[in-house]
Amino acid sequence: MQFPEYRPRRLRRTESLRRLVRETRLSTDGFIYPIFVRPGNEPKPIASMPGQSQVSVDGAVKLAEECWKLGVPAVILFGVPDDAQKDAVGSYAWNEDGLVQRACRAIKKAVPELTVMLDACFDEYTTHGHCGVVTDGDVDNDATLENLGRVALSFAHAGCDVVAPSGMMDGFVGYTRESLDEEGFENIAIMAYSAKYASCFYGPFREAAGTASQFGHRKTYQMDPANGHEAIREVDLDVGEGADIIMVKPALAYLDVIARVHDEVDLPIAAYNVSGEYAMLKAAAERGWIDHDRAVLETLTSIRRAGADMILTYHALEAARLLAKAGTAR
Repeated sequence: MQFPEYRPRRLRRTESLRRLVRETRLSTDGFIYPIFVRPGNEPKPIASMPGQSQVSVDGAVKLAEECWKLGVPAVILFGVPDDAQKDAVGSYAWNEDGLVQRACRAIKKAVPELTVMLDACFDEYTTHGHCGVVTDGDVDNDATLENLGRVALSFAHAGCDVVAPSGMMDGFVGYTRESLDEEGFENIAIMAYSAKYASCFYGPFREAAGTASQFGHRKTYQMDPANGHEAIREVDLDVGEGADIIMVKPALAYLDVIARVHDEVDLPIAAYNVSGEYAMLKAAAERGWIDHDRAVLETLTSIRRAGADMILTYHALEAARLLAKAGTAR
């Protein structure tokens, strides 16, 4: 048998050779750690997301400090208010003294160099669990945009670095940009949930954030999982409206979409390694079916390889420790 002159195994012989030719580098530089902020002083473990908890404002500050020490440059905050603070339109979302607003101010005081992103949506704050103002059984797009502007300004006043509108309303990026610019906040960036699919992988998050819908579904505003071309149309709209970062959510079932967006758009690409993806690895590892640490790094590497510049992931802290232990970016 004649072998070709080029033998790929030559460059796989040793770890140092493998490092030299490695195409995709996984680093803490691209990690964004999601934090759930709740009232009170005590953390509340999230049963469906082992290792994750809802935390107080002080607890959020401690997590932010840990992120910075481990080399994770950013956090994104989600509020988990009491039921008494919820109403039909989610007005607590733009309360200047709301949970994420207070947490943002406290984090920026404690760790000023850390990037703080605030998720701008309403499902955590509405009694019905949907992402905006409901009229005749569906979310009213334009009425929701007016409230989104109020949320963006409250976040800006709290000192955030990035507003992340996530409700998938038509025109949500342009309305956020206009609201910020009119009040002199043109330096605050927008990370748009541009291709956000109506996915089954959000289940644990909805427990964590208390966002389960009281009726209906989100399929009229989140994307059909079968559609890829539509993702590019959504992304193009958000780019035209002034987005600074484009996001695809979820990540693992949509690696092809991440790759297409990366090829089509000359902006930083984020991918959300969502709660269900996190929970699957934890469950399989608990049963001894996979090597947890290897699976975490392999999963995050796949998202980077697909084209994501940054990854929102609940694995951020443990992955940072694994990378530090390895002594090099993988």
